[in-house]
Amino acid sequence: MTDAARGAVNLFTTESVAGDQLKAFIERLERLEEEKAGISADIKEVYLEAKANGFDTKIIRKIIALRKRDYAERQEEDAVLDLYMQALGMIG
Repeated sequence: MTDAARGAVNLFTTESVAGDQLKAFIERLERLEEEKAGISADIKEVYLEAKANGFDTKIIRKIIALRKRDYAERQEEDAVLDLYMQALGMIG
């Protein structure tokens, strides 16, 4: 081990790390990851239910994404999209 590596190891010994605080952070993150997995499963279940009832889940996802955005921003993007589509002869 080089002198620099030894110095780095000495700098970050277990005495310099607040072990209890680190453990608390890790445990909180693990709990949140478990909750996130549970929520992801719940979301998947709702999409499956919507699909079973005849709804197009791809469109539902798109609507959810659109609802997150500002109305003016969506309007501006739609206007530019229409302009580009006209330029390409995709719409009249």
